[in-house]
Amino acid sequence: MMSQLLLDITPDWWPTFDNFVAGRNDELLAALHQALAGTGKDRCIYLWGETGSGKSHLLQACVSVAQNAHHQAIYANGVVPEPQSVVAVDDVEQLDADAQIALFALYNRMREGGGVLLVCGRQPPQHLAVREDLRTRLGWGLVYQVHGLNDEEKGQALSRHAQTRGFTLSYELLQYLLRHGRRDLPSLLAVLDALDTHSLRLHRTPSVPLLKEVLQQSLELT
Repeated sequence: MMSQLLLDITPDWWPTFDNFVAGRNDELLAALHQALAGTGKDRCIYLWGETGSGKSHLLQACVSVAQNAHHQAIYANGVVPEPQSVVAVDDVEQLDADAQIALFALYNRMREGGGVLLVCGRQPPQHLAVREDLRTRLGWGLVYQVHGLNDEEKGQALSRHAQTRGFTLSYELLQYLLRHGRRDLPSLLAVLDALDTHSLRLHRTPSVPLLKEVLQQSLELT
């Protein structure tokens, strides 16, 4: 049973701008909003940053905003879709040779025909292990580093997420999770969800002993 807890993500939770903790990314968020509103000068924005910094969250949030405004928009990982009003391509380093050619063509078509192209990777464009022509194109538009959160900002995000789950994250629980959990926010949120599910199943208040059980199980599954 416990092995299923760590896979229990809230069904109605979806990455949005509202549940993204900005931290040091205010300028990036402003640029994304301007692009989606059609007031930005650049149609291609490249995001880079370490794993867990929030790149995928922002790409999916942008797609959600566009779809809610009744525009055609798609988020893709590992493949390159056809042009739409908003296209978000995640993990550009993972694209094979054919997909890199397709992304190069997509960039040119959307630059000429309109729409917003969002691409992300772990490195800035000049250090990407992709085709030279694609690397050059990605560096033409806006380039932003997505800055990861410090522990204080992670604490704010975790406390807010706990409130959406219907419980208060105590200072003791928060500090233990930050000290012993993985460093990236998505993993911390998943542990928090698992803790909530585990405590509800046992009819017990979330506590450090229960958190230890969840973290131990997460180590056994990795």
